[in-house]
Amino acid sequence: MSHGRRPEESERIYTRRFWLAFAANVVLVTANALTFRFAEFVRFLGGSEETTGVIVSVGLVGSLFFRAFLGQALDQLGIRKIWIVCSLINITGSALVLTAPDVGIQIYAARIIFVIGLSGMFASSVSHIQHLAPLSRRTEVIGTFGASGFVGMICGTNLGDLIFHLYPESRQLYHVLFGISLLASVLHMCLAIWLTRSERHETPSFTPPIHKLMMRYWPHRVFLVTFMMGMGFAVTMTFLTRYSTELGLSGIRTFFTAYAVTAFTVRLVARQWSRSMGRHRLICMGLLGHAIGHLLMTFVTTDWQFIPPAMCLGFGHALLFPCVVSMGAGAFPDQYRGTGTTVTLAAIDSGTILTAPILGWIIDHYGFFAMFYFVSGSLLVGAVSYLALTSKLVDSDIEIKTESEQQEPPRAAKVLEAVQVTSKEPARVRP
Repeated sequence: MSHGRRPEESERIYTRRFWLAFAANVVLVTANALTFRFAEFVRFLGGSEETTGVIVSVGLVGSLFFRAFLGQALDQLGIRKIWIVCSLINITGSALVLTAPDVGIQIYAARIIFVIGLSGMFASSVSHIQHLAPLSRRTEVIGTFGASGFVGMICGTNLGDLIFHLYPESRQLYHVLFGISLLASVLHMCLAIWLTRSERHETPSFTPPIHKLMMRYWPHRVFLVTFMMGMGFAVTMTFLTRYSTELGLSGIRTFFTAYAVTAFTVRLVARQWSRSMGRHRLICMGLLGHAIGHLLMTFVTTDWQFIPPAMCLGFGHALLFPCVVSMGAGAFPDQYRGTGTTVTLAAIDSGTILTAPILGWIIDHYGFFAMFYFVSGSLLVGAVSYLALTSKLVDSDIEIKTESEQQEPPRAAKVLEAVQVTSKEPARVRP
């Protein structure tokens, strides 16, 4: 896969092309955030929390099968073609959700098609952005780009709550909600077409099967982290709206606004932490933030009390995602970066697939508090386990920085060296 020459260390990476991609991702995440109310829709159609979990899992299982081919399709066909095709798939899924009459086969099929398209759109956008920066700044550019997702999260959740406030519980409410989501996906596709209009793709001469690429390149210890992340996303993006309704609160905009503002701020402040602290340490900090955040959920009784757990979860998300994508996708050679990106994102989804039905079952039988205790405890165990697995490893991001510093000494050191050399030269005798 090729998009021309990769920028050098000294070149600007935050160009017009970057900010256009940033805006496109804001639109995409806004569209997706509107579907955070999907659990309410299933409830409206007569389903239970466990039913919601099963539908979400089935959708993600479908996307996993698709991703087995998505990575190699990105490598073979290029980002532009896959991005457009996946956008059309996502739009079709949105239309099927919009017209689902009950909790039947259509809503299962709609969720599968919707998630397949969404996964391809995200994979394409993340693959595209990684080629806009030199290797040593890959984690930084992924993190800064990811901040767009938090802007979209604020827009989508606030818009969703506004729609629920303006319309009574009815079919019309969900037509408006999912209809706006569909239109946002169409706008994202138009931006993607513009972004990739000058793409130059070079097809690899040979692409090994995905399982061989995974065995050779993917850092398997990262799966522990992606599983934990997927479980956390199952809570916030599927069951949180039902928790808010159960408490009789106004919606989820307070939570996601605090979540997104915190994560956006942390992303900007911490965009170079991977080069100073190392990604392994940041991952442990992120998992711990998630564990604390889910525990604090049990103390929520009013809207404003969503803010402390949201801040903890936003802090954790801000650190985890760029580190995990950088380590997972970055372990693959450049020509197989599409495969690396889709494998990493699929590993996150696998955590949601495996845990969403379990969390729904816990809620139905033991309540929301038991679910939050279970998730918090699991995340704490995950953080401790990852710390033990990586305590003696040196992060390559730090190694890259160290090597560049060795190759390019600071300016002050150069001046001092020049002075010392000059002082050692013998005085010239005038004839």
